[in-house]
Amino acid sequence: MSIAQSALVARRLLSESPAWSMLRADNAAVAFAVLNTRFSRQRRQIPAAEFIEAVDADLDELRDRGIELPQTALAYCRSWLAEGFLVRRPGETREELYELSEGALTALRFIENLAAPRTSVTESRLATIVQRVRTLRVETDPDVSRRIAALQAERDRIDARIAALTNGQETELDEQRSLDAAVDILSLASQLPEDFARVRAELESINRSLRAQLIEEPASRGSVLDEIFRGVDLLAASDAGRSFAAFHSLLLDPERTVSVDDDIDELLARPFASKLSETQRVGLRDLLPGMQDSGAEISAVMTALGRSLRRFVQSEELAEDRAVHQQLRSAMAQAMSVSDVIKPFTKLDLQLPLTGLPVASPSAMRLHNPADSQTAEPLQIHESGLADLHALRETVRASEIDFAELTGNINDVLATRGAATIGEVLAHHPATQGIASVIGLLVLAEAHAHPAGADPEAVQWISAEVTRHATVPRFLFQESIK
Repeated sequence: MSIAQSALVARRLLSESPAWSMLRADNAAVAFAVLNTRFSRQRRQIPAAEFIEAVDADLDELRDRGIELPQTALAYCRSWLAEGFLVRRPGETREELYELSEGALTALRFIENLAAPRTSVTESRLATIVQRVRTLRVETDPDVSRRIAALQAERDRIDARIAALTNGQETELDEQRSLDAAVDILSLASQLPEDFARVRAELESINRSLRAQLIEEPASRGSVLDEIFRGVDLLAASDAGRSFAAFHSLLLDPERTVSVDDDIDELLARPFASKLSETQRVGLRDLLPGMQDSGAEISAVMTALGRSLRRFVQSEELAEDRAVHQQLRSAMAQAMSVSDVIKPFTKLDLQLPLTGLPVASPSAMRLHNPADSQTAEPLQIHESGLADLHALRETVRASEIDFAELTGNINDVLATRGAATIGEVLAHHPATQGIASVIGLLVLAEAHAHPAGADPEAVQWISAEVTRHATVPRFLFQESIK
C-alpha cells in the first residue's frame, strides 16, 4: 500500500470507524468506564430503560468525584447511539435493547490492553504461532510424500514424549508456564465478542446490499431474484456466512463440547489455577457457554435476515420500493436537467398543501352520548339448532387451501398423461377454491415439480362466475406426490 493510499484509508477510518471516534471523543474516559462496566460477556444486551437508569447513577458517582458532566444520561446515550458506540436492537417485548457495537468492542479492548499491557513474550504464545505455521505448511503442501513425512515425524516426536513420560524423564509444566498458557487462552477468548459483532455487522451489511441491488441495479437484479426463488440462502452463502457456519458446526458437535467442558474442569482443579484471579477463573468457566450463546444468537440473526429477505422479495414491498426509487431518480433527473436554467434558490409560483391536524376550539366539540347508540327495539333471542356438518366442513375448507384435493388432482392427471404442468392440471380439474387452488398448485410445484424453461405459463380458472387469467412460472410434475 502506497503512502497516499495509506493516508486516504486512515482519513476514511477517521470519519467512519466508531472505534477511532470513541478513542478521540471528548468524553472517551467516561464512555469507556460506563460501557466497560455495564456490558460484559455474561450480559451483552441491556434493556434501554434499565441502561439509561444505570448510566444516570454512574454519572452521579462520577460527578461526586469532580468530573464535569453537563449532559443528562439520556443525552449521553443518544450521543453514543449516534456515534456508533451502541447498537439498538428490538427485544422480545416492545422494549428496545442496547448492545455494544463492533467498533466499541475494539476500542474497549484496545484501552484494556493499554491499562494492563503484557509484561513479556510468553513461551506459550510463541509455541502457538510456531505450531500454526507448521500445521499450515504441512496441510497446504501439494506434495503428498512430504506431508506424510511431516506427519510421521510428528508421530515420532509424540512416541518420544510418551517414552520420556514412561521413564520419568519429563515432568509436568511448571506453574509460571501454566499460568502464561492460561492467560494466552483468555487473551484469545477476549477477542471473540468483537468477532461475533463483526460477523453480525457483515451479515446485516450484506442484507442491506442485497436489498439495494434488488431495487437499484437492473443488471444484478435478475440473478439475485433467481437465486432467492430457487431457495438459495444468500447470507449463508457469503464469506461471512460460510466462515460462521464452519465455526458453528464445531460448537454443535456434542463430543467436542463435552471434551472441552471436561478439559476446563480439570484445568480449574490444577494447583496453578489457584493463582488465577476470580475474573480469569470465571472467564475460563464461561468460555464455552459464552461461545455457544453468541453462536446461537448469530445463527438466529442469520435465519431472521434470510426470511426477511425472502419475504421482501415475495411480497409487494419490493415492487413498492422499486416504484419509489424510480420516481426519486426521475425527479432528480428532471431537477438536473433544469438546474442550468433555474437555480435552486429561485422562487417558484407553486403552492404545496401542508399536511397537519385542523385546529378547532374545544367548545365546538360535541361530546359522545352513549344513549345515542342504544337500541330501541328489544333483542330477539333465537334458539340454537342442530349444527349442519356439511356447512361446517365447507367453512373450514374455505379458510385454508385443500392440499389433499390438489395432490389427488395432480396424481390423477399424471396417471393418464405421465407428466403435466399447472395449466394442464387445472384444465382437467377446475380450481374449486379459486385463486387459492392456483396458489396451492404453485406451492406443491415448488416442492415436487421441476422448472420447465424460462417462459411463463398462462392459466385460467373461474371465480364468482367470472373467468380469471394469470401468468405463473412453468413447472412440470413428473412423479406422483405421496
